[in-house]
Formats: sequence, structure tokens, C-alpha cells
Amino acid sequence: MAAQLTPFIPDVASQGFPKLTEEQINRIRPLGKLRTVKTGEVLFEPGDRNLPFFVLLSGSMDILQPDIHGERHIVTHEAGNFSGEITLISGRTALMRGRVKTDGEFLQLSSDEVRTLVARDAELSEILMRAFIIRRVLLINLGQGNVILLGSRHSAQTLRLREFLMRNGHPHSYIDLDTDATSQEMLDHFHVTVKDVPVVICHNRDVLRNPSIQQLASCLGLNESIRAADVRDVVVVGAGPSGLAAAVYGASEGLDVLVIESESPGGQAGASSKIENYLGFPTGITGQELAGRAATQARKFGAKVLIANNVTKLNCDRRPYELSVDCGNVIRAKTVIIASGAQYNKPQIENLAKFEGQGVYYGATYIEAQVCGKEDLIVIGGANSAGQAAVYLAQFGGKVHMLVRSNQLSDSMSRYLIQRIEENPAVEMHYRTEILKLDGETHLERVSWQDKNTGEKSTHGIRHVFVMTGGMPRTEWLNGCVAMDSKGFILTGRDLDPVLRDYRWPLQRVPQMLETSLPGVFAVGDVRSGNVKRVASAVGEGSIAISLVHRALAEL
Repeated sequence: MAAQLTPFIPDVASQGFPKLTEEQINRIRPLGKLRTVKTGEVLFEPGDRNLPFFVLLSGSMDILQPDIHGERHIVTHEAGNFSGEITLISGRTALMRGRVKTDGEFLQLSSDEVRTLVARDAELSEILMRAFIIRRVLLINLGQGNVILLGSRHSAQTLRLREFLMRNGHPHSYIDLDTDATSQEMLDHFHVTVKDVPVVICHNRDVLRNPSIQQLASCLGLNESIRAADVRDVVVVGAGPSGLAAAVYGASEGLDVLVIESESPGGQAGASSKIENYLGFPTGITGQELAGRAATQARKFGAKVLIANNVTKLNCDRRPYELSVDCGNVIRAKTVIIASGAQYNKPQIENLAKFEGQGVYYGATYIEAQVCGKEDLIVIGGANSAGQAAVYLAQFGGKVHMLVRSNQLSDSMSRYLIQRIEENPAVEMHYRTEILKLDGETHLERVSWQDKNTGEKSTHGIRHVFVMTGGMPRTEWLNGCVAMDSKGFILTGRDLDPVLRDYRWPLQRVPQMLETSLPGVFAVGDVRSGNVKRVASAVGEGSIAISLVHRALAEL
């Protein structure tokens, strides 16, 4: 009998909760140990580390979500089923409670043994990975996880925490204190007040009042323990498309890979509502989905990932290189791949900083769309990211005013996006138009802009502005260790020829294609001078960098 759960479409039920054959189970047996279990025995709790994996030979097990009312039933596993979701691959803490429903025998494996199984057995790898991913998606869609976020749509920090949880693919429940009539019960239960908002409740027991991203990541156990004494083959700084590609290829080829990401996997691409010109996805894919799959793939091959950690300094005076991280660790690496990307330029607009997160946004995802509702809004920018945002946000009912500094879009935008914008009656173009001022009390209420063609200035009652203008490289942590161009993007390969002598290149050979002025340090993606601003290009550079890393390691 298959796992019992709330009805889903048959394909999801059969692939998300499959029943293993006896032959498949026999291939798992050598890696596991037999465990006799009794009714009522709790096998794991939310927040537990080193989550075990169980294949049920007989008996049954309930998967439950504890809450303030007791616990909520998620699914019942029976003979032939197996427990777990993507947490087993990522090495993070358990989200649910596992309790034996009826006596039986379970085959138990550690998370390391599961990763070994996935690496060795192609058929079981496909079955397990597909089930783990589907189960995680179901938990996200149903809002069932080990975290509750109580916040306000008018709070910039609430928005930031919601974005962090969503972009990291972490299942959670969100309670809007402005609209939810039952929220007071939750506040009273955990002895918090509205002044503490936003409030995060982890594992139904730990209460965080207005936490930072780092505090939230720590409470949820999102980061693996990193031993500072280890010397990594390669440290990848940044988990955008280029950094994740480097992690996947590096780890799959046996390198000891550590990825350090300041926010969430995906970089600027991760905030994209839909990427439609990436090879292999004819109907498009969201940036979050692409980043989530890539991060899971990297962990499957053994790459380690540090989330919500900033690299503050590269010590380039010695090798192995040393990278200081704001959590206090110093991480040593034989080689480094800089994939720290770029961030949107912030135009010189009065009150811009005041309204960040409260009317001014730098990403166009489902969360921002929910905040805007059916209201009119503004998108600033003329490149692909701005075009994707305009098309996506126009679906929600309001008029989208697209403000572009130049006379046309074709200089920097794909043709398919231009056509969609031109044919969409909900998008109104304003060429050679710039915002002059933002006004409001606690939230943005009015926007003033000027048409440079006519000189006309006007004020509009618009409460939401999406800023997607250009890119500024994230290189402040490099402290002059590598050569850069006049805009701060990193020079690599033959672009170094005019300046290489100034940086005392110590080797007989010239720098490799993606190598910086520092031997064994490479730059890929948006942070690199001369990069092509496309996801496919970034992924290509990340994968190519690993072949160059192998050459650099061979020189040591």
C-alpha cells in the first residue's frame, strides 16, 4: 500500500511518494542497518541535525508538523516507502517529526550514506532525488515547515526575511499581522508584542524578535559546520549561475568545494520572474527554480555551501589564500573563483534609501507582486531584467510604467521581450524619462518624474517602484588584490596584458583565460570585465573555470 497523504494529482503522488521494489531495497541494504521500531517511538524532531533516512520494510511511520495546537499530519509512510526530503542532501536540520505508527522493521541510513547511494546508483538516485524535490515543493506550496514568520506588509525587514526564506526554498508559514484575525493568538502564545515585529518562530519553540538574516539562517540550521583548519581545493565566492555551475562541476569532478553566498542562491538571476532564453527550457524557468535546482545539484555531489555570510577580505599575500568571513571564520583555499556578481546601481533619487523595502524594490518575485496587488507601479531600467519584471508584474492587474533613460529598448534587451512589452496594453513606455523625487510618510506614496524630451515634470500617486538599472560589481572585499577596469570589474586573461607587470605576476606562463592578476584566482560571471550578461554565458564561464582550476592545482 502506498503512502497515505492528502490527495494530490496521481503523478505527483506516485513520483513524490513511490514504493520501492524488493530488488531496489536489496541494493540499499548493504549501506544501512536494520532497526526494529515500536509504536509511538519518535525517530526525529524538527531542528535535529544528522537526519536519518528510513526505508520501511514493515510497519508504518507518520510525518508530523508540530504547532501551537499540537501537531498536523503530513503523510503516513508504509512498507516500501522511504522517509526524507531535500534536507537529507543539503545536510540541514529536520523540518518535521517522524513517529512510528505501527511496529515494524526499518532500514536506517545516515545522510552521508544516502549521498553515497545517490552517487553510486543511477536508478535509485533518480527516484530519490525526484521524490525529495517534489516533497520540498509540496511543503513550500502548502506553507508547511519548521518556521513561522509574523510580519507586516509595511515592514521592509519583513519583506527581506520573506524573500530570504523563499529564495532559499525553505518551507514556512507567513502570518500578516495587518490582515490575519487569528494572529493575536500566536503573539500571545509566544509572549511577543507588535513592537517586536517581524517575529520568527523556529521549530515551534525558538522566538526571534526582528532578527537579522544571519540570525534567521543560524536558527534554521541552514549552514553546515565549516572547519577552519581545512584547506579547500577551491572556494567559490557567490552563488549566482556562474558560482553554482563552478560548484556543480568542481564537486562532480572530485574537488573539495566550498561556496560562500551573502544572501541566497541565484544572484540577480535568482530574483528574475522568468528566464525564457536559457537553453533547454522552452517554456521558461524562474530564477529561483533554476538556482534551487543548481544548489541541490551541487550539494548532491558534495559541495558545501555557506548561506548569509559575506567574505570581507581576501588575504592575497600568501598561499593557500585566506578569506575572512563576517561570521568570524578564516577559510583557506588553494584556488579561488570570484563569482560575487553585480548589484543594481542606485540612481541619485531623493529619498530612495528611505523607501527601500517600503515601496522601492530591487527584485520582481511573487512576494513583491503580492505586496503591490493590483496597484499601478514603475519599473526603472531598459535591460532584460527590467523587461522581464515589467511583463511579469503586468499580469497582476495594475498598469506598469516603464521608465527608460534612452530613446529605445533594443540596445540592451532581447527582441522577444521588446515585442511582448510593445504588445502589452498594461505596460506604458516612457522614453528619456527619469525619476526626480519620492515622497511619503512611512511608505512610498508619490513619485515625481521628468520627460527629458519635453522637459515636463509631473507627480503621480504611485506606491511601488522597481529599480533595475545597470550593474555595479561586488568587489569591495578584494582590497586591491586583483587588477580591475575603470568601472571596478575584474580583468582576466589577455585583458591583463597592459597592466600585468604592475601586479608582479610571479609565473613564467601568462594568466589563463578566466584567471585574474593573482595566480589561481579566477573571475566569472557579472563581476568579470567584458562579461556577456546572459545566464547561459555565466554558467559556461563557471564550468570552464573548473578546468582551469585543475591546471592551477597541478602547479602546486
